[in-house]
Order: sequence, then C-alpha cells, then structure tokens
Amino acid sequence: MKRSHALKLRARIEQAAVSLPDEDALEAVELFPAWKAETAYTVGERIRYGGKLYRCEQAHTSQAGWEPPNVPALWTEVAEPGEIPVWKQPTGAQDAYNKGDRVWYPEKDTTVYVSLLDSNIWSPGQYPQGWEKVTGSASG
Repeated sequence: MKRSHALKLRARIEQAAVSLPDEDALEAVELFPAWKAETAYTVGERIRYGGKLYRCEQAHTSQAGWEPPNVPALWTEVAEPGEIPVWKQPTGAQDAYNKGDRVWYPEKDTTVYVSLLDSNIWSPGQYPQGWEKVTGSASG
C-alpha cells in the first residue's frame, strides 16, 4: 500500500473515531490524532497525549506549554465510565464536581466521597458539608 493511500485511510479512521462513545474511544486511543502545537481545537474534540485521551473544554489554538496535562482549563482527561478519580482542585466550571460525583480523597485507595453540591470546587477537607463519606465499597 502506498503511503499516500495509508494517510487517506488514517484521515477516514480519525473521522470515524469522532463518533465513538467515550468507553469505546478509551479502548482505541491510538485512533485519535495526537496533540500538536499551533493547532486550532474546538470544544468537545478529543485527542491523545501521553497515551491518554483528552477532551477540549475551550476552543483555542494550541501552543507549546499548553499540553493537555498542563492546562486543565482547556483539556480534561476522558475517564473510564464508573472510574473514581482522585480529587483535584477544579480550575473552573468545566471541571468542578457536580452532585453525585465520587472522588478518592486525599489519595487513591483511601476514602471515597460523593459530592452533595453542583459546581463543587471545595475538597472534602476544605468544606466537609459539601461531601458525604461513602461507607462500604468504593462502588457502593
């Protein structure tokens, strides 16, 4: 197969990957385009970086230093459905916790908390009234 033909096929595969639900996309991260500097990104667009899948939260043109892990206001990592993340300080409305969101706090495999508020930007330690400690298993 000629390289030019392979590149055309790659473009079609990337177009088809856009419609995959997150859980399927996470199984095929390699199908998504790699993050690049000097590239215009739109809200909702998914890319790969460092072997992980990220979703664009604000339309922007990327630049060096704005790699997805460095700018949570622009990118959020796509997580497995049902996966409980470790609590991290939200940077704005796009990554604030909502009522029902579960987190490990202060670190993974310690205690699971569920948010009692929408747009919750406080940790369970900072504002305990905004969180409920989950008893029993992490999934229950």
